[in-house]
Amino acid sequence: MIASMTGFAAMTRPISGGTLTFEIKSVNSRFLDLVFRFPDELRELEMPLRELLAKQLSRGKVECRAGWSINAAEINEKLDADRLQTLQRLATQVQAVFKESRGLSTADVLRWPGVVQTAALDWSTLLPQYQSMAAEAIQGLKEARLREGGRLASLIQERTAAMRVLVAKAEPLIPAAQQAFADKARAKLIEVIGSAEDERIRQELTLYAVRTDVAEELGRLKVHLDEVDRVVLSNGQAGKRLDFLMQELNREANTLGSKSVSAEVSGIAMELKLLIEQIREQVQNIE
Repeated sequence: MIASMTGFAAMTRPISGGTLTFEIKSVNSRFLDLVFRFPDELRELEMPLRELLAKQLSRGKVECRAGWSINAAEINEKLDADRLQTLQRLATQVQAVFKESRGLSTADVLRWPGVVQTAALDWSTLLPQYQSMAAEAIQGLKEARLREGGRLASLIQERTAAMRVLVAKAEPLIPAAQQAFADKARAKLIEVIGSAEDERIRQELTLYAVRTDVAEELGRLKVHLDEVDRVVLSNGQAGKRLDFLMQELNREANTLGSKSVSAEVSGIAMELKLLIEQIREQVQNIE
């Protein structure tokens, strides 16, 4: 089954004093673009995750976020006396220069980095937990991308079915239009010169039939539609292949429109191009 490049997965794991979190999401991209938004304590996770993602995914902009939240009720907090004294000394010096400056409030002091101390987290035990969470989240992301890919496959197949109906509708219109042109030309000749037996007229009718013959284009449209359905139902990377097929379908639809011999055929060519564009928009999401 084809896979979308869009997906999201998140993992949480409770620990003593708080909760670990890991999120991963992906959106469309021509290549595999990896972005890691980790705190400094988790930077050593980046390289192994980069290698793992490169093995699991081939395209998409993938963003990973990791962090933790602290449960204040379970954490013993205390003030750093040395930092408090330093902060007080610096505040006094500032106020000595700027007489009108506002003094530090209690909230300002508590927000100052390092003033409130909490028990340090044991990263030697937390890093393996993050690695486990990341592996589970990546698997969740892959499953989400496959589910989205299944929905995209259904949308594409609905449109290829509609295109087949249009191609079948166009096939009998071409011979009918060519015959109508020939009948009109002969009637005009009989009206003007009393006879339709003229070699130049036969040559002109032959050239007209060649110029308006779209049997080859209609045949290629059917072949390309069969290939689109085959690729959609296959496993592995399909996005670039489907994008190429959309170009080929669009080329055949343009040729059909340029050779159009009736308003009906022109309308069918326009409907085909509209459906092709709708499929192309969906293909941009496929890995």
